Amino acid sequence: MVLVVFLVWMLFFDAHSWLFHHELNSDIDELEYQKEHYRNEMAKDNKAIKALSTEEGIERTARETYYMKKQDEEIFIIEYEDSIAKQKQDE
Repeated sequence: MVLVVFLVWMLFFDAHSWLFHHELNSDIDELEYQKEHYRNEMAKDNKAIKALSTEEGIERTARETYYMKKQDEEIFIIEYEDSIAKQKQDE
């Protein structure tokens, strides 16, 4: 009887209970996932910063993202049917 009471006490009521440790372990898993996610985001940001640190990188980003052009240039945007259908699905 004492053993059963001890086990119940240790599993549910004690400060070092199994439930408390299970909750802490799930929090640790979630934090590890977030840590990995932010490391990946930092790697992508560092790659973008490196690309934008050169004059060519800035020009490429301006042309591809913002459709900027030089004074004496003309830009033609060519869209294919499959890319148009994909854009409609994203909206």
